Amino acid sequence: MSIPTDRKMPSTGRAVEDLSFYQAEPVSFVRRGSRLHGRRADAWERIADKYVIEPERERTDTSVAEGFVLDPEAVYGRKAPLIVEIGSGLGEAMAHAADENRDKDFLAVEVYRPGLAALMVRVENRELTNVRAVQANAPEALDIMLPEASAHEVWIFFSDPWHKIRHHKRRLIKESFLPKIERVLVPGGVVRLATDWSNYAEQMREIFDASGSFENLHPGNLAGEDSNLTKVRRLGLEGEDQDAAFTDELGGWAPRFEGRTLTSFEGKALKAGRLIFDLTYRKN
Repeated sequence: MSIPTDRKMPSTGRAVEDLSFYQAEPVSFVRRGSRLHGRRADAWERIADKYVIEPERERTDTSVAEGFVLDPEAVYGRKAPLIVEIGSGLGEAMAHAADENRDKDFLAVEVYRPGLAALMVRVENRELTNVRAVQANAPEALDIMLPEASAHEVWIFFSDPWHKIRHHKRRLIKESFLPKIERVLVPGGVVRLATDWSNYAEQMREIFDASGSFENLHPGNLAGEDSNLTKVRRLGLEGEDQDAAFTDELGGWAPRFEGRTLTSFEGKALKAGRLIFDLTYRKN
């Protein structure tokens, strides 16, 4: 990761922990505590050396140094389809999927260490051998660490929607991020997206539909009266003004991915009355 030459390196203060100080565009996450307790600390102590990949770093504990390239076959001890989850949270979706699909390999990319430790608890409890994890900024993991055409699927479930308009630039899914996904996917590889924020869902759909590199696997699906976007706008959900005349004519929403277990985050969103948007695209 290159550092702008017109900036002096800080030794104290917020900039020491602020990744945006070092990067050309803002990161899509905020820093949170990294201290581990209880079962998470115990699991981390026992198995992190085996299941957590530690890249060479440059400036921060989530950076990936140039030249650090993962060898999936060596890491997993076999050759199998690789599924990468960006922002694995507490590891609920990954642990469930890895348990149900032991013939596939899974890589969690997450910046929050307690989340990775929670995943380690699940890995240990389920005796999973097909899961690895890395604490890394997603764009760097995709640009540097993962080899080209190494992943069969990329999952991005409920990444931070950054609600305020002035913060939209921090969203993970934007035009500049698509080439990174395209690079690591095999031809015909699939990217699966989910969000509980309609504006972010529209942005995802618009960006992927405009790309010549990806094909929507459900064109026109769940449009009109069946669209959650129609429901959100007409009912004035998410704090927006009610628009009784709005209809989502485009659709293109995927059915809920049956391989995604109901996580605590998604459960809370549903309990709060939020609607879920799924999208699935295939690399051309």
